[in-house]
Amino acid sequence: MTVKMLMIQGTTSNAGKSILAAGLCRWLANNEIRVAPFKPQNMSLNSAVTADGGEIGRAQYVQAMACRIVPTVHSNPVLLKPNSQIGSQVIVQGKAIGNMNAAQYHKYKPEVMKYVLESFNRLAEQFEWLIVEGAGSPAEINLREGDIANMGFAEAVGCPVLIVSDIERGGVFAHLYGTFSLMSESEKKLIVGFVINRFRGDASLLDSGISWLEKETGRPVLGVLPYIENLSLEAEDSLSSLAKASSAGGAYSSGAEGTALEIAILMPPRVSNGTDFDALVANPGVQVSFVNHGQVVPSCDLLILPGSKNVSADLQYMREQGWDKGILRHLRYGGKVLGICGGFQMLGRVIDDPLSLESEDGSIAGLGIFDMETILQAQKQLVAASGRLVLGGVVSGYEIHMGISRGPALQSPLIEFEDRVDGALSADGQVAGTYLHGLFDDAEGCRALLSWAGAVDPVGIDMNALFEENIERLTCEMKKYIDLDLLQRLVDKQPVAASS
Repeated sequence: MTVKMLMIQGTTSNAGKSILAAGLCRWLANNEIRVAPFKPQNMSLNSAVTADGGEIGRAQYVQAMACRIVPTVHSNPVLLKPNSQIGSQVIVQGKAIGNMNAAQYHKYKPEVMKYVLESFNRLAEQFEWLIVEGAGSPAEINLREGDIANMGFAEAVGCPVLIVSDIERGGVFAHLYGTFSLMSESEKKLIVGFVINRFRGDASLLDSGISWLEKETGRPVLGVLPYIENLSLEAEDSLSSLAKASSAGGAYSSGAEGTALEIAILMPPRVSNGTDFDALVANPGVQVSFVNHGQVVPSCDLLILPGSKNVSADLQYMREQGWDKGILRHLRYGGKVLGICGGFQMLGRVIDDPLSLESEDGSIAGLGIFDMETILQAQKQLVAASGRLVLGGVVSGYEIHMGISRGPALQSPLIEFEDRVDGALSADGQVAGTYLHGLFDDAEGCRALLSWAGAVDPVGIDMNALFEENIERLTCEMKKYIDLDLLQRLVDKQPVAASS
């Protein structure tokens, strides 16, 4: 069987690869074409659990939703989750195989390429099209040797490449021309064209630059995609785009100032699954603030401790910032506290690390708010689950954690699943914790949690409905501003890949 494919590469990180790939996935799906996303290698702290019990980058999970298919580990065979300044946990076909620093992983690339191609071939056997996403930039000279994420993969399978650049960063023609120029002749043969992303204003101002670029490269600019206001789609970054944008200004509010429920989210360096809070940022009844380096814990109704890729290091960082004292002060003033995954573990008495998975210290004292302890284990817990909050309301999501918690606090759980319970709720109802990511994504559960936090008339956002609205809006804009018919003809000219 043969498969058509297109790889989206960017001149920089955050150029728009994930968003463009998601829009192309939905465009093809809307044309009743069986399409799947694929990203050979992803580096992200945003991940999700697939139906086949593995872990992939959140962006590929979302792209699978855009394709209207069930997400699988083969859409992202290699996931790197940074857990220090120089190292990452390496996840291959959904399962963690250990931690590696950059030098160790570079030596491992030839071995891991076998799994990348195996996953690619599995998808190629099942689908008519694959929309492939690159990582970072293909013009990183220091990363070219043994590359599996960009042109190294594209050349291995003969995949046509579309290059996208973000004009908001400035120097868009230098980015596009420079990226193209730094490629080898064999790599250039795979480039079918360019897209300029996030343009504001009169696109005709770009005409002379576009003409020059097309003449110099021999490749067409297939479109200029405008900046799309309030587009809420998840990307690959370690924090959601809205969270990152909000962190610069300190707060984001959808509701009227002074009337909205005030929520503060602590942001230590290794925050994972920042997409947990997209539903809050989008909520018209909530004002969200992100507490960053050098800031104090503010007065608020609800304080959230998010997930972490290195709980011990992030807890130590929080103590250095004085946030531990701020949490206790917040509780004395009657505020509510919610810990999610690693943040839940921090609320206990101790985090024990006998295998030195996160720290050489062996164990670290927790905040002591819950009477429980957590033992970190090499085997990661990966579970997709739905249940009911004891506060009322249905919740669904997934668990991704290496720790097992135990202690008296767990006898008063926060969530009841069909076959088990999860989390904890303090006797006074002031503190809650859970391992479940996606806690706010179901409207009913979100309303229950916001009511618990003090909202008088809470609003819940249906994140699935919001996703459908935004992916269709993106696809509509792409159809208007990108020559998708020309793109398809250019791909058709390339030899199709045969699955092996």
